[in-house]
Amino acid sequence: MATLTWERVALATGPGEDAEEAVRQAYREAGLAEPELVVVLPSPAAGAELAARLAGGAEAGSGQGSDGPDGSDGPDGQGGDGPGGVGSAGPGVGSGGLGLGGGGAGRCVRDELRTRPWERARAAAYGELGPVGWAELWAETGGRLWPQVDRLVGDLRRAIADRGGESLRQVTLDAVLGQHDAPWLSAFDALDAPGPAALGGLDGLGGLDGLDGLDALDAPGSAALGGLDGLDGLDGLKRVAERAGWWWPYERVAIVTERPVELHLDDQGRLHRADGPAMVYADGFALHAWHGMPVPAGFGAAMTGLTPERIRSEENAELRRVMLEHFGFDRYLAESGAKPVHSDETGVLWRVELDGDEPLVMVEVVNSTPEPDGTRRTYFLRVPPWTERARQGVAWTFGVAEDAYLPQRET
Repeated sequence: MATLTWERVALATGPGEDAEEAVRQAYREAGLAEPELVVVLPSPAAGAELAARLAGGAEAGSGQGSDGPDGSDGPDGQGGDGPGGVGSAGPGVGSGGLGLGGGGAGRCVRDELRTRPWERARAAAYGELGPVGWAELWAETGGRLWPQVDRLVGDLRRAIADRGGESLRQVTLDAVLGQHDAPWLSAFDALDAPGPAALGGLDGLGGLDGLDGLDALDAPGSAALGGLDGLDGLDGLKRVAERAGWWWPYERVAIVTERPVELHLDDQGRLHRADGPAMVYADGFALHAWHGMPVPAGFGAAMTGLTPERIRSEENAELRRVMLEHFGFDRYLAESGAKPVHSDETGVLWRVELDGDEPLVMVEVVNSTPEPDGTRRTYFLRVPPWTERARQGVAWTFGVAEDAYLPQRET
């Protein structure tokens, strides 16, 4: 699967097909007995809540999961079609409500299912490619996906913590991340291709341009990489990633959660939506965000009717900064009754006090180069709150001291 396709996996929405069989395959490949029950829930928040109940008095985060790029350990269920059945679980359902009897769900087996296969695959790839080759392969595959996916994982964990506290967030460390495991799976998927020709055709790898360290892939007979020892045992994890969101594996039960039904991102890949939640799950669990910043529900819609008074009345300093950026600093100065505090031949310095936050200080400058119609544009440049003089502010924008700013001509 090409990197571009793995990006689609990471950002996919809607229910996947046959996630239960993919989970069972992952158990088999890890040398584990299949779970007696696979429970499908609509969101990672619901999954974390059930996982916390199944853990009972056990320490949350017992799987010691980590999702860093190095992969280090950084209604009741009624029988379904599989060998152990598949069901759904509602609030308040524990191991007894799932029909598991006195043995409970058993211990978390994330280590066997996710951590150890990753370690084996990485060791095999590292041994074949060497440190330079491995680093370049990661940079061209998982490294491209990691920053955005890691941000989404962090956003979800924070939202789950907001819903159930730090103890619930700790439970998410026992989860296998499903579609959000796409970065590291993409790297091994590239190595698992039949040979160098297939790898060179992967979207995002540019026909191996820039992968000078991957000597093993350029050497005769490198098609053997497709059968590299240590890369087997990942097919089930890949299939789950293509079909589901986060999931919690235990000896007797697997809790699988669905992907979001909606996902809205800005042009930098951050959660963002003005007229509703940026990420929504089927049970209503949702994340509201403005260019990656968590915001209250309805915040985006309120941005359309902003006024200086509304901005000043916002008690949360971070939200107020977002409002200012959206409203426009120069417009805010014009409409808030701000007064200049200093002026000289370089421009005019403006200052507005903001309760509970640093003051808004800007220097107004006029472009010395005229427009085609002969007019000159005026710009407002934000400068540090300690700025006292216009020349001092303009000099700061050029990275020089005030006494060193002596332009012959400003542009």
